[in-house]
Amino acid sequence: MSWEDKVRRVVPYVPGEQPKKRNVIKLNTNEFPYPPSPVLKEALKNTDQESYRLYPDPYGEPLRSAIGECYKVSPERVFVGVGSDDVLSMAFLTFFNSEKPVLFADITYSFYDVWADVYRIPYERIPLNEDYHMVKEDYLRENGGIVIANPNAPTGISEASDPDFFESIVKGNPDSVVIIDEAYVDFSDSSMLCLTEKYDNVLIVQTFSKSRAFAGMRIGFAIGNEKLIKYMNDVKFSVNSYTMSRAAIEYGIAVLKDKDYFEETVKKLINSRERIKKELKELDFEFFDSKANFIFATHKKLKAEYIFKELKKQDIYVRFFNKARIDNYLRITIGRDEDMDRLIIALKDIISKG
Repeated sequence: MSWEDKVRRVVPYVPGEQPKKRNVIKLNTNEFPYPPSPVLKEALKNTDQESYRLYPDPYGEPLRSAIGECYKVSPERVFVGVGSDDVLSMAFLTFFNSEKPVLFADITYSFYDVWADVYRIPYERIPLNEDYHMVKEDYLRENGGIVIANPNAPTGISEASDPDFFESIVKGNPDSVVIIDEAYVDFSDSSMLCLTEKYDNVLIVQTFSKSRAFAGMRIGFAIGNEKLIKYMNDVKFSVNSYTMSRAAIEYGIAVLKDKDYFEETVKKLINSRERIKKELKELDFEFFDSKANFIFATHKKLKAEYIFKELKKQDIYVRFFNKARIDNYLRITIGRDEDMDRLIIALKDIISKG
């Protein structure tokens, strides 16, 4: 037996390609196309660099308090981490600790099964229906926990059109923690934060990476019952007490306070998304009614992989998933208007030649 026989082997998550070339149109990783709030410049000027020799607050204060104030909850109900991936990872490790399978959709954020594998958590992928929606009755059975991305990735579909969808699942599973991953919720009107006031077994996870243009700073957070948050902190402090840097805490507070800029840029992106939906439809694309900052589209005639490769030749990067049920779709991040215009021109050229 060698040391390799003792290695914990998993199939890792594969993030979207980060091209090394400059001057490309990058529409493959759902980054926000506009810069962070301009108040960040002032925060950078006033940074106390001397303080960086000290460890940050292990609880992420005062960012936790700022998030609590923004979302009108007590700081004790807020958990912060290095992006929502870190927060979700800690939630998996904390709450999914039984022999019963954790349930999540077969087409959803592809990190869920990776965390389950690495933490040795049993899980079951529940098929979406033929319209790529979740069926709530599928989640009203014995389980070790539930994870729902809403709006879902990569489809962009929100289940909030059914007002009873989330509450029926949370209420129907009082012995399990239900995690609702709301990475893209600011581009919709479907946050289920209200359920954390009514039920002690629901955890809402959000991020600064999308709508707050802070993917490079890595800030995520969860809101839930105080007991849920305490258990998460217990696990976090058993792994790494100081996950949040002083810079992330300080600058996160700054951008969180600029509500006007946040609302203005989110509205701008939503308007672009709706415009691009119309233009893609004119080019014979079909897609779901995305409530996220991307569109998941398939062409009526041309294969997704072909379009993906042809766009890449023109230095336009979108996301192609070579997976069952979605291997003829492209996930197209909504970028700046000028980038989306170039995308449409490129697609017209590809379609005319295809």
